[in-house]
Amino acid sequence: MRPEDFRALLTPPGQAALADAAAFEPREKDFLSDFQMLAKRHPPDLARAALETAILRREAAAKFPQAARMYFTRPALEQATPHAVAAHRAARFARANLILDLACSIGGDALALAHHAPVVGLDLDPLRLAMARANAAALGLPARFIETDLRRLPLARRIPDTAAFFDPARRADDGRRAFSVERYEPPLSIIHGWLPRLPALAVKVSPGVALDELEGYDCEIEFVSLHGDLKEAVLWFGPFKSARRRATLLPGGHTLTDENLPQIPVAPPRAYLYEPDPAVLRAGLVAAVGAPLEAAQLDPHIAYLTADRLTETPFARAWAVEDWLPFNLKRLRAALRERNVGRVTVKKRGSPLEPEALIRDLRLKGQEERILFLTHHAGQHIVLIARPTSTPAPQESRL
Repeated sequence: MRPEDFRALLTPPGQAALADAAAFEPREKDFLSDFQMLAKRHPPDLARAALETAILRREAAAKFPQAARMYFTRPALEQATPHAVAAHRAARFARANLILDLACSIGGDALALAHHAPVVGLDLDPLRLAMARANAAALGLPARFIETDLRRLPLARRIPDTAAFFDPARRADDGRRAFSVERYEPPLSIIHGWLPRLPALAVKVSPGVALDELEGYDCEIEFVSLHGDLKEAVLWFGPFKSARRRATLLPGGHTLTDENLPQIPVAPPRAYLYEPDPAVLRAGLVAAVGAPLEAAQLDPHIAYLTADRLTETPFARAWAVEDWLPFNLKRLRAALRERNVGRVTVKKRGSPLEPEALIRDLRLKGQEERILFLTHHAGQHIVLIARPTSTPAPQESRL
């Protein structure tokens, strides 16, 4: 969408076109047919902009509860933080009198931050800034937006009672993902010039960030998951820092830190198997989950936990272990056929086997379903046969 098309969309004729487009309940795959109908009532450029916006609003509803009143570009929507994650992050800014949203894009994060303090958003893209202004106005939130190049951010002195959030672009113009923090736009190292004058800083980075790239940064690293999906990592600097590593699980807000991280033993499979949440895994806090469960790890380098008793925890999923054995295709097939198993879900950690190939090679027929865990213990590849924890597990056994 061009800036002039977006400006036209904000006029009364543009809002009328947008209302007509929304009435189609449009989807991307139906764009051509919907556009042909809409263009009979409105100028083509306006019809196209209205239809694009209506489609993106429908898709954005999964991320933004007020998406029906907002404006998006597709790249900005794809990179936008889900509302629940943005709201969790914004709560840590509650003591600020002013918040700078650096690389604010369409203002998705600024809208969450503005519930705690006035926001000034800065970005270089005029279209996204125009959308950010329209979004803030539509929701009645205290935010203003300025076009500027963050590489030339004018920080001549320390700004009291001001905090900042920085969300650098992690995709190039060709859509390819930037894996190194120095390939972000702007690169992460730009914050070295900001921190002396803006110490209360939070930076969103990829949840798959290479941790060795962050060794020179004095910050807390928080990994955040939503409904079990890893969504982001945030670097918290200065007064925001309260731990070295943190895992946060949403929507419940459950959190773990690396403070007094315990040691847990290594043991063969017991009655229950636990798989920690991905935020826990990335934060390296498996032991912090395992200790309250009185659990052991199957292997010091594998993040599966095992315990004799089932204990409810928000930080891990649990399965009842029926049997386990050193991996052998024939013995595994026989064990599953004895249980009348015809369908399996295969999960793995530390195994070279491909789940799809294993399912094909098992050639199962039956009415029951089980979960297979491919992993290793004591230097040996093993497989566990498990099921959901809705029924009691048998005593530990081995084939």
